[in-house]
Amino acid sequence: SGDSRKFDPNFKGPTQSRSCTDVLCCLLFILALMVYFAVGILAWSQGDPRKVIYPTDSRGDFCGEQGTKLEKKPLLFYFNILKCASPLVLLEFQCPTTQICVEKCPDRFLTLAKAKRKTEDLQFYSQFCKEGVDITKTTPELLRDRACPAMIFPSKPFTRRCLPALETKKGGFLVIGNETTFTAENNTSVNTTDLLEASKKSNIVMETRQVFMRIFEDYTQSWHWILLGLAVAMALSLMFIVLLRFLAGVMVWVMIFMVLLVIAYGIVHCYMQYVQFRGQPGADVSITDLGLQTDFSVYLQLQQTWLAFMIILCIVEVIVILLLIFLRKRLQIAIALIKEASSVDISVNCVCVCVCVCVCVCVCGCVLQTFNSSNISVVCPDAECMFAFYGGETFYHRYLVLFQFYNLFLFFWCVNFVVALGHVTLAGAFASYYWAAKKPDDIPAFPIFSSLSRALRYHTGSLAFGSLILAFVQVIRVTLEYLDHKLKGAENRCAKFLLSCLKCCFWCLEKCIKFINRNAYIMVAIYGKNFCTSAKDAFFLLMRNIIRVAVLDKVTDFLFFLGKLLIVGIVGIGSFFFFSGRIKAVEDAAPSLNYYWVPILTVVFGTYLIAHGFFSVYGMCVDTLFLCFCEDLERNDGSPERPYLMSPELHDILSVSKATEEEEDRRDGEEEVVLQENGEVQLKEQQRLKQENEEKTPLMQETALKQEVALAQETTIIQETTQKEATNQSQEAVSGKEEKEEQ
Repeated sequence: SGDSRKFDPNFKGPTQSRSCTDVLCCLLFILALMVYFAVGILAWSQGDPRKVIYPTDSRGDFCGEQGTKLEKKPLLFYFNILKCASPLVLLEFQCPTTQICVEKCPDRFLTLAKAKRKTEDLQFYSQFCKEGVDITKTTPELLRDRACPAMIFPSKPFTRRCLPALETKKGGFLVIGNETTFTAENNTSVNTTDLLEASKKSNIVMETRQVFMRIFEDYTQSWHWILLGLAVAMALSLMFIVLLRFLAGVMVWVMIFMVLLVIAYGIVHCYMQYVQFRGQPGADVSITDLGLQTDFSVYLQLQQTWLAFMIILCIVEVIVILLLIFLRKRLQIAIALIKEASSVDISVNCVCVCVCVCVCVCVCGCVLQTFNSSNISVVCPDAECMFAFYGGETFYHRYLVLFQFYNLFLFFWCVNFVVALGHVTLAGAFASYYWAAKKPDDIPAFPIFSSLSRALRYHTGSLAFGSLILAFVQVIRVTLEYLDHKLKGAENRCAKFLLSCLKCCFWCLEKCIKFINRNAYIMVAIYGKNFCTSAKDAFFLLMRNIIRVAVLDKVTDFLFFLGKLLIVGIVGIGSFFFFSGRIKAVEDAAPSLNYYWVPILTVVFGTYLIAHGFFSVYGMCVDTLFLCFCEDLERNDGSPERPYLMSPELHDILSVSKATEEEEDRRDGEEEVVLQENGEVQLKEQQRLKQENEEKTPLMQETALKQEVALAQETTIIQETTQKEATNQSQEAVSGKEEKEEQ
């Protein structure tokens, strides 16, 4: 896993001389930014954000735009709203029918053929025809040229569009101006139900826009309270960080207790709401039966909603408690490491500087003077109605998808580059503190700005290289999410399974790359080498200290996450009671909102980002001190010739971790020894039995052989005796026979 570092008396940490790294990636990043700006200029020249908000007619003119001939015609009228029921509406967000701007919506039912009979009706009807049309032409000619609608009916303006004014009378019949049926262009009979369906289809986009308009109204009413809530979150986070500087151990335990208390309060509140809605009419309706509602406050009137919230909070509470139980031995070491990180003199300064820079950037980006004013007075020329967009097939429209993809890719690359720059800057500042032989004399006067200048001057290419790798993976993940969204209605289970596996693999890959990049940036800040070399050195260094990584790094991350949850919980509960009007003292000051959850979620999300910004600085300090400590142990031995640069407190902290590691190794070793001894005893017993068997076997063989020899000898003797007796008998018989013959 790589060679350990050797002692180098000339090593001075991040303040040593260095050269530019990964120059090719730096040039590639600059070129990509130039192309990015070119694409932005092209989008600005070809696009118009007003088309998202204001209705446009078939020629692309904005209805009611100041300084144009349509200034007094703010409403959009559809020639044949029945065509809005086409599925094409869902794809192109446009009704495939002629659309014109009108001063007011029609208030009566009238057909073109009927209007031809009276001059007054024809004059009224003409305002809903195209401008400059000769209304005296015959009805077939006007309909053929699509110069006038075949009929008009009572309508009401809705989001600057004229939609049928449907009314319900007794019996449940829909009527429009006392009419239930009418004749369309092709002389077919159409009832009001068809109009209602067309209106619903055409209203899909408008309902969504209406929700966003209400949300926008809520922001206009509550933006100053949202900023106040974020300011409270910033003050609370800063106070927490300052208290960690002096009362790290106490604050960590208070943080753990408060997190459990806040989650417990959430469980109790959800249960009280669940009990309150029990028995109320309509509260027992399930969320699936209710369906999607634009008024999201309806869901808060259901028992099932509060029951789901309560179950989720209970699961979170149990998980946190179990983690605290299993990590109780590691918490002491992690708390001691946080104490050491808090004692770094520049840690709080880094927090303040980083947060102040972020706030200044946000404020500068929101100043109205930084936005260019527009004074467009040119009227758009006639254009063919494409219904998907206006302007025809230009270079911009043909490659719009590629431009959007490039925009997404550069967005990820730039975001990751900024994050990497922050990591290298903080790591360089903390490393300059650690590797200073004489503190504070050897620490730079402005460690943060010195580290930032080194990063931008020498390591822009390395930062671009690391962020480029991560951007590729993130773009692939977004593409997989898009494909998953498109294949939701598909029945191919194999494709769904493969897509889920790919999403999981690339999610894990992104997490691994982020972890490697973070530690590689620390090594870049310390040694000034290129990205690949730094990533390799950081990886092998962590592998040589893998137990310490698991014991310290991840436990401290868990504690910082609890701190974020605490701050988010406190600010979120306070904003909930304020915006919902449940605080009697400031009930009148709370704004009247359409959706009070809009500012609450905004404050909660912003609070988490603020708390993450504060605690990420501390997390970077812990990671940098940890890697520097591992390097220090490999370079030095604590002798007067090679003294440790770490503080005695930090050495004691991580020595405890090492002792814990060695104790676990010793216990594991003892278990292995016992198992090995038991195995040796069993092996010796088996060998003894085998040896006894081997010793018994020759003896048994010899005894058997002797028995066989003795048996053979006995058999031989018996055979010889029998043979002798037979011989004697035969001789006696022969002798007796001879005697008889002689007689």
